[in-house]
Amino acid sequence: MSANHFGHIDLRVTDLDVALRFFGAWLPLLGFGTTYHGREWKVFGTDEPLPSGPYFAITEDADHVPNRNRIAFWARDRAHVDLIAHTAAAAGALEMEGPGPCPEYDPSYYAVFFADPFGNRFEVYHRT
Repeated sequence: MSANHFGHIDLRVTDLDVALRFFGAWLPLLGFGTTYHGREWKVFGTDEPLPSGPYFAITEDADHVPNRNRIAFWARDRAHVDLIAHTAAAAGALEMEGPGPCPEYDPSYYAVFFADPFGNRFEVYHRT
């Protein structure tokens, strides 16, 4: 039996209002469309109820400094990668690279790389 052991991501940003607009634009396209927003934490979850369902949470931290870490999401096909790339770009993504093939990873690897408005790095990919 295979189980997905992913739980959640807690991400820091310097402006919660900007983050809500940015992440609210494209996270639902990846299945994180159920929101559990509190005062300090803004949470985008899947259809699975918390606490067992995976979620992506953001909170404001004025001292947040991004690093070179990258959060990657799998997409169902290349068109899905393209849709998320377009949506993230329209929402204010920075440092866009792709979408396009990445044969250096795998012959079927297709991805887009970008940063949020705070410098946190993301990747959305599909491979067979």
